[in-house]
Amino acid sequence: MNIIFMGTPEFAVPSLNILLNSHHNISAVVTVPDKPKGRGQHIAQSDVKKFAVDAGLNILQPVSLKDPVFIEEMKDLSPDLIVVVAFRILPKNIFKLPKYGSINLHASLLPKYRGAAPINWAVINGERETGVTTFFLQEKVDTGGIIMQKNIDINADDNAGSIHDKLMKLGAQVVFDTVDLIENTNGNPPVSKQNNGEATPAPKIFKEDCRINFDQSVDKVYDFIRGLSPYPGAFTEYNSKQIKIFQTTKSHWDSLKGPGRFFIKEGKLYVSTLNEFLEINELQMEGKRRMNSAEFLNGYSDLFKKFK
Repeated sequence: MNIIFMGTPEFAVPSLNILLNSHHNISAVVTVPDKPKGRGQHIAQSDVKKFAVDAGLNILQPVSLKDPVFIEEMKDLSPDLIVVVAFRILPKNIFKLPKYGSINLHASLLPKYRGAAPINWAVINGERETGVTTFFLQEKVDTGGIIMQKNIDINADDNAGSIHDKLMKLGAQVVFDTVDLIENTNGNPPVSKQNNGEATPAPKIFKEDCRINFDQSVDKVYDFIRGLSPYPGAFTEYNSKQIKIFQTTKSHWDSLKGPGRFFIKEGKLYVSTLNEFLEINELQMEGKRRMNSAEFLNGYSDLFKKFK
């Protein structure tokens, strides 16, 4: 099949790679324009573009998906299928353009966790499983007919980063299998309608959403921290300094000091929740590098004497 692939971050690269190494033809890769990034504001390419450049693929980087020039370029390519993995919302005249329509890979078991941050929210909410879904695009985001789903367990020691990596690999295989199925059924694979009554949201996460509320059970605080690790990172504040917390361990002994209090015991750093203490294993002071708690206490012993 003649495929146009659309994607931006690292999550999309394995899906592009598996299609590139198949019998299908990638006629173009659509990704975001290059943009300044980091402290030096150096112009950076998306992960998908870096891969596409190395692979010698045709690359399109429209500022607007409604640009008439871009739309004409898409029409000239005459795609059989558009495959979308972690990209922008497509206008109808784009996703309806291919012979077989357009499909999307979503990092949840739809209709659960529709939205921009499905991996984070699944872990934050203490889910025991998640997965990936391929579906046909419709105008309303993440609501199209389901083509394939595969699930994985969320283990107690998983965080958003480890689930991201697992779903990235699983998703590539599901994309490949979905594309083959569409080809083998002449664009008419079996499709399951989503039950909107079972839908749950996974909205974009902003900085203030990452503030830790220690006035909750130890399980909720533990899941919140790992659901935002390693990025964007759950945080709290002390003396007007932001402290990000990336990894904790449940202590299973009762909290008596009130929520959000830090203290040191036997060279380890703890914080109290509503019912039990969490041991803090990895954290980062604002403006400093990420480190384990032993390193942190060596550098900030004066600060944490105030937490005793």
